[in-house]
Amino acid sequence: MSFFAPVVVFAYRRPDHLHSMLKSLMLCEGFSQSPVVVYCDGPRDMADVEVVKATRELARKMLGERAEYYFSEENLGLSHSVIAGVTEVLNRFGRAIVLEDDLDLDPSFLMYMNQALDRYGDDVNVFQISGYIHDVPQLQDSAEALFLPFTVSWGWATWKRAWDQFDLEAKGWQGLISDKKLRRRFNLDGTYDYTTMLLRQISGLRDSWAIRWYWTVFKSNGLVLFPPISLVKNVGFDGSGTHGTGFFRHFSSAEGFKARVNRNIELPVEISINTNFYSDVKTALWKKNGGWFAYAFDHLKRLFNL
Repeated sequence: MSFFAPVVVFAYRRPDHLHSMLKSLMLCEGFSQSPVVVYCDGPRDMADVEVVKATRELARKMLGERAEYYFSEENLGLSHSVIAGVTEVLNRFGRAIVLEDDLDLDPSFLMYMNQALDRYGDDVNVFQISGYIHDVPQLQDSAEALFLPFTVSWGWATWKRAWDQFDLEAKGWQGLISDKKLRRRFNLDGTYDYTTMLLRQISGLRDSWAIRWYWTVFKSNGLVLFPPISLVKNVGFDGSGTHGTGFFRHFSSAEGFKARVNRNIELPVEISINTNFYSDVKTALWKKNGGWFAYAFDHLKRLFNL
C-alpha cells in the first residue's frame, strides 16, 4: 500500500452519533496510520450553539492532536461543507475517505478502502470506492467486490483526478426530461427515481452534493466499486439528522452488517459492470426504497414540484 488515505469526517450537532462513529473508526485496522481531518459546520441559530459546541469538544477529546480541525463560524450547510472539505483534502493528498457522523464501520473498512484506492487509482473509469452496499441476498456468500454504475454517499472514497470532474451545475440535466431512455438508465432501469432528486436540486428545492456527484459519474459512464456485504451501517435515521427519516424508505438496516466474520474481500481484475449481480442489486434497492409506493410518491413530487 502506497500510503493510507486521509479520513475526512463531517459533523454538525450530533455528539452521540459522532462518538459512536469515531469509536468504530478507531477500531478499524489501519486507523493509527490514517490522517484524520474533521470539519464541523457552524450553528444555524442560537438553539444549535451548545450542541454544536459539544460536538466539537467531543471530537477533540476523542481524537486529540492526531487530527486536524476546521470549525466553521457560520452555517454553510452539508452540501457546501462536503464539497469544500473534500476538495481541500484531495488537493493536498490526492485521495480521501469520506465519512459523516451517523455511520458505524466494520473493523475491515479502512483496509478495504485503502487497498481499493491503491488498486484503481490510475484507472479513469473508476470514480469512487463505496464501503456501503444494500443488502443483497445473492451476494451474502460472495468474496469479491463488484463494479456498479451508481454512487452511494455512506462511507466512500475517491481521487482528485475523479473529483476534479465534479459538475456543480449538473450540465445537460435537461436531457432527463426529453430523453426517456436516458432517464430510465439514470434511474437504474426504473429502480430509484434519481431524476426527481436532480430536478429538485436544479429547481432549488433541495441542496445535495450527492445527486450532482452521481450525475457527474453517470455522464462519464463511470464505475463505483462496492463490497459484496456492507462494511458500513447508517444509524442516522432516528430523526436527529437534517434530512429526516424517509417515510417509505428502509435503508437504515443492514442485515449483513454483523455477518461478515472478518471476510477478506477480493478486488476484481476486470473493470466493468458486474452483470451477474447488477439485477439483484437493483431488486434489493427497489425493495429498500419502498417499491411501488415510493415510486408513485416520487412521481407525484416530480409532477407537482413538491
